[in-house]
Amino acid sequence: MPKKPKKHPIGPQLRVYLTPQDHLGPGKADLLALIAKTGSIVAAGKAMDMSYRRAWLLVDTLNKMFKTPLVEKSKGGKGGGGGAELTALGRDVLARYRAMEKKTAKAVASDLAALLKVAAGSH
Repeated sequence: MPKKPKKHPIGPQLRVYLTPQDHLGPGKADLLALIAKTGSIVAAGKAMDMSYRRAWLLVDTLNKMFKTPLVEKSKGGKGGGGGAELTALGRDVLARYRAMEKKTAKAVASDLAALLKVAAGSH
């Protein structure tokens, strides 16, 4: 079965490169937010339509991008599968990224509105 094309939201998407290889973008931020909400890497991955392996690899990447981990995993939890939660740094990184997204959207709002008026898909 072919994959459904991804529908992106209209407007800017912020990707912050911390090194030439490592970046924090909307997908990783959404994963962090869902881990904070659900307390589970499995549930966060499912909510984003990704496998546990993919979610786990992204968490591992995020944890290695910073001096200390953003996500802590624990054994046990509901159903015996373990859980996960954001560390203080993880909560701070997510909050700062979301603040940067809002500032970016505000900074480009008038130019974006002008582009949307003349975009081929506009009505």
